[in-house]
Amino acid sequence: MHMERSGLRRLIPIAVVVIVIGIAIFALVSVGRSLFSGGSTPSPSTTPVNVGKQALTNTLADRSVRMTVRGPLVATENFRSYTITVSPDTRNMTTLKGYDSQQIDNKQMTNTLQAYEQFVYALDRAKLMDGTPLTGDANDMRGICASGTIYEFDVLQGSNVIQGLWTSTCTGSKGSLKASLSQITSLFRAQIPDFSQLVSKISLS
Repeated sequence: MHMERSGLRRLIPIAVVVIVIGIAIFALVSVGRSLFSGGSTPSPSTTPVNVGKQALTNTLADRSVRMTVRGPLVATENFRSYTITVSPDTRNMTTLKGYDSQQIDNKQMTNTLQAYEQFVYALDRAKLMDGTPLTGDANDMRGICASGTIYEFDVLQGSNVIQGLWTSTCTGSKGSLKASLSQITSLFRAQIPDFSQLVSKISLS
């Protein structure tokens, strides 16, 4: 009986050591998993990239920005529109008639890289491309704002539109442009010294 008690006394410390070692190993494994998995805190979601905003201030030779203004929907003989396109080396304004865009007048001038850079940064500060393009039927401009004026703004690479936004003077067709329309149109018009003379030859009202 004495021998059994003596053996039991020797086993108790061993059992305690084994339990302590087991707890320590479990704790180390848990800490290791937490460290290697980066913890349980979810990573912040990635903010979607606005490709139009990024492209706007790119001043490579193949880049340009364009404003298209379309008048009310009337008979094809009376329908009028115009475009202003600015690139690092040219500035162009074209007035058009009819739904098939027959040219009335065209004014083309040279530009400089420095002038273009100032222009597109001004557009960027005016938040030209801060809007989100519409898709599907919401972006179909056929027949909208029949009695008013539509304004389209595009950032281009060559002849390809990187991103385009639009708005109109009709309260029910505000489109995708979020910037100040008057501020943006003023910046474009100021690029064409003969703007008033050219636009006076067409009627958008």
